[in-house]
Amino acid sequence: MFVSFFPKPKLFFLSAAAWSLFLVLLWFFGGQQFGSVFGLGPADPAAPPNIGISVFWSNPFLWFYIYYTASVLIFYAFWAWFSPHPWQNWSIIVASVVLFLIYFTVQVSVAVNNWYGPFYDYVQGLMSGTRKSTSTEFYWGVASFAWLALLGMNVQVVNAFVVQHWIFRWRTAMNDYFMANWDKLRHIEGASQRIQEDTMRFCQIMEDLGATFVRSIMTLIAFLPVLIQLQVHITELPIVGVIAHPLVVAALVWCFFGTIVVMLAGVKLPGLQFRNQRVEAAYRKELVYGEDHADRAQPLTTKELFNNVRRNYFRLYGHYIYFNVVRYTYLQADGIYSLLILGPSLVAGKITFGIFSQISNAFDRVANSLQFLLNSWSTIVELQSIHKRLRAFEATLEGEPLPDIDQHYLDRQQAGMEPKDQPVH
Repeated sequence: MFVSFFPKPKLFFLSAAAWSLFLVLLWFFGGQQFGSVFGLGPADPAAPPNIGISVFWSNPFLWFYIYYTASVLIFYAFWAWFSPHPWQNWSIIVASVVLFLIYFTVQVSVAVNNWYGPFYDYVQGLMSGTRKSTSTEFYWGVASFAWLALLGMNVQVVNAFVVQHWIFRWRTAMNDYFMANWDKLRHIEGASQRIQEDTMRFCQIMEDLGATFVRSIMTLIAFLPVLIQLQVHITELPIVGVIAHPLVVAALVWCFFGTIVVMLAGVKLPGLQFRNQRVEAAYRKELVYGEDHADRAQPLTTKELFNNVRRNYFRLYGHYIYFNVVRYTYLQADGIYSLLILGPSLVAGKITFGIFSQISNAFDRVANSLQFLLNSWSTIVELQSIHKRLRAFEATLEGEPLPDIDQHYLDRQQAGMEPKDQPVH
């Protein structure tokens, strides 16, 4: 699944994670200031904040673009020398483009959050009659947001286009790799479906989860400092009272609680999803044989196979009832959690409308990034079931025993308890 597209996958991903961590730490502990050597240093803390789209061609951002590009080229050059791979341009260069576009959309969100404060304070002043303004000033403020929204939308469109091609290249690599070993794999139950459909779904889900995970990390890195700066306006939490870093603590505790609860509620779903794919494949396979062989897909056989499908689906539906009750109850409570946290300070009149909007948005962003497992659990369940099916291919090619459920099916087939494969003309 990975060796077809990435060079030495285990070492590759470990090195990518280590290199990324090193670059992040280097950036925050000196690298950001090093841009001053080229006249691209960070903004003066005493200067007014850069609000609006122009922030993306300011000196600090230009320096980051150079820093990121140089880091990617160094990583690419190492792997091109250490372990050349036919798909290295896509698995490294294009993947880094996707990561950059994700980073850029996160920074657009940060820029929008920075716009909230002064604009909503300005609106509050207009509504209370404490500030005078003109229509032109108001529309310029709205236009500033519109440019950010337009930029973010177009970057997401470009990212979606690049990702679609990247996914198909990964699927192509897997397809070519497995088809080159078809003679060894064809005896595995549902081999054709696993190559045709499971490889496609595996790439799509891996990209979706990977992009979501990276976006969560980048959002956390971008918004956590914002939240720390804004929490000077929050002096206490409900029930708990005064504590250090109240907003950060509140977000961590709430997200940790939700993730654990949802994971416990969905612990049985991966196995049921895998069985679901297997019984569906068995039913579909019998129908395909029935198209060319009159003695196949007989009513008694298809009825039994479809009953297996129905039985597994009903079990899955039953387990999803309590899983969805737990998940959606938590998500509904999540919608009002930030209001409860900000309640004491809001009632005491310690924050303005602009600050309230900034804190609410930043808090929701940080909390959502910490809820990666919770928000992605259903997708992770599906990925686990697909991984189990494709793992049978890897086990065969590596000379390892088949996964238990595939070995069980093969034993039943050899014992005559399952129909053997017949050529389809």
